[in-house]
Amino acid sequence: MESLERIVQALNYWVWEFGVPAGKEVIPVAVIALLGTGVFLTLRLRFIQLRRLGHGFAVTSGKYDDPDEPGDVPHFQALTTALSATVGIGNIAGVAIAIHWGGPGALFWMWVTALLGMAVKYTEVTLAQHYRHVEDPDAGRLQGTVSGGPMYYIERGLGPAFKPLAVFFALMLGFTAFLTGNAVQANTVADSMQTTFGIPVWVSGSATAAIVALVVLGGIRRIGKVTSVLAPLMAAIYVAGAGTIIVLHFDWFLPSFAIIFREAFNPTAGVAGTGVGAILVTMMWGVRRGLFSNEAGQGSAPIAHAAAKTDEPVSEGAVALLEPFIDTLVICTMTGLVIIMTQVWDDRHPTEITLTGGDLSYVAYQDEGNRRSVTPENEIRIADGRHVDTGTDAPLIAWHEVEIDRLYVDAQQTVPFTGVVRPRRDRTAGVALADDGTTYSSLYGDAVESGAPLTMLGFERGLPGQWGDFIVLISVLLFAVSTAISWSYYGDRCANYLFGPKAILPYKVLFVGMHFFGALVSLNVIWLMGDVALGIVILPNLLALVLLSGKVKQLTDSYFERRPWQENYEVHQRLKEQKRARH
Repeated sequence: MESLERIVQALNYWVWEFGVPAGKEVIPVAVIALLGTGVFLTLRLRFIQLRRLGHGFAVTSGKYDDPDEPGDVPHFQALTTALSATVGIGNIAGVAIAIHWGGPGALFWMWVTALLGMAVKYTEVTLAQHYRHVEDPDAGRLQGTVSGGPMYYIERGLGPAFKPLAVFFALMLGFTAFLTGNAVQANTVADSMQTTFGIPVWVSGSATAAIVALVVLGGIRRIGKVTSVLAPLMAAIYVAGAGTIIVLHFDWFLPSFAIIFREAFNPTAGVAGTGVGAILVTMMWGVRRGLFSNEAGQGSAPIAHAAAKTDEPVSEGAVALLEPFIDTLVICTMTGLVIIMTQVWDDRHPTEITLTGGDLSYVAYQDEGNRRSVTPENEIRIADGRHVDTGTDAPLIAWHEVEIDRLYVDAQQTVPFTGVVRPRRDRTAGVALADDGTTYSSLYGDAVESGAPLTMLGFERGLPGQWGDFIVLISVLLFAVSTAISWSYYGDRCANYLFGPKAILPYKVLFVGMHFFGALVSLNVIWLMGDVALGIVILPNLLALVLLSGKVKQLTDSYFERRPWQENYEVHQRLKEQKRARH
């Protein structure tokens, strides 16, 4: 596991940290590509995300639906399938991780990513609809009748010369589906259930894998029916809980926004990753978690939207505008406000520090005062619960990449530990050896939280009784399962593109197996793996969006000049009257 972690961290550097020098900092190439494409498309399409947001709500309502148009699911089910993938763990754990590493200012950069991402999402969904492949209508329930997504508009829109890029995208997104949309979801459920109830991660992983398997083997129609119920239900429960906390702590509402804006441009302190003036660290984490949350530019959601029943690509593009709006500007904002308004984002809490794995890490301070992760070469001496060596580059025992101030041998924290901790890379890994000869596999101390447990703390503090825990646990379970269900469809469309219909069932079986594996891996490793895959897959998609932006503008201008939704409205009304007459 330690070797895997080192490999993933190295890949993470090249994907998310390598970039263009800007003074003492570096602007990652992935951040430049994502934000740059968003700005370009926003200007090219004349702020489509603001001008046509209302039309997107109108199309989603179903009043322009024509059941005779090609596709597998109505506009609403296409949106809920995509939302089930986007409104997920990123809204609960992702926001918490962004604030943990980037400080409250990271939320501002999530907003920027979402606003620009609305134009990106509109573009990629419009292209996915225009270049989608309509299968044999009798292909069967498992396969679905249409396939679409970046691999199709890269090959068909840019020409056969770009097919290798389309194949590369399909391979990478199929791999990303195993991680970002699947293993990360299982990991967060398992982490939350273990933190709250002490349930072993393998038990949680087995349960959620079984639920996912029951749904995904039914194909896109069953997925669409399930997500059309799950997505609104889970969003309503979560938003109601978060909204209640915001109302109860309204005196912190405006001060929280002041903190967010101040820390976005002039970070003054951070929990894990930020230091004074480290604006690019804050920006990077906001963009990373913003992308993970709303998936704009990733090329995944267009696969779900391509299945919508319509012969007007722009109409589905308008529906897609709603995703980053609902996901990030509404739900992620509410999560961030709960964490900041309840002031749990930098609090320390009594925690069992398991030395054999979990979220244990080692950090060291550099000359400028920032932390960095390290791998200790020697054992770490502790006296009266405190690190003996706290100088520059001295390894410190940490939880969620933040050092533990004082370590104890008991959960009540009455007996400080004195002895040595042997890092887990040794043959005697994960052992604390006290001076009296007693060996411990766990110690105790006050530690910061991250991910879903941090959001859970915010809800627990913000709501009376045990309602906070209950709401977050239910939301984590619903969000994770619905996201994994939707991502299985994304992956099987990639398998179908690469290897044909015969590859769909084997892919789904592997997908369920990877869900179980994700529950067993440490939080930091599985999120880093997901981030690496995410960063790689966006680049070919963003290139295609820029090169095909002229086609999108042409389709957009034509659609809003012809106003075809008016005819669809008349058809929809006529069908409603006929149905009413039959009853």
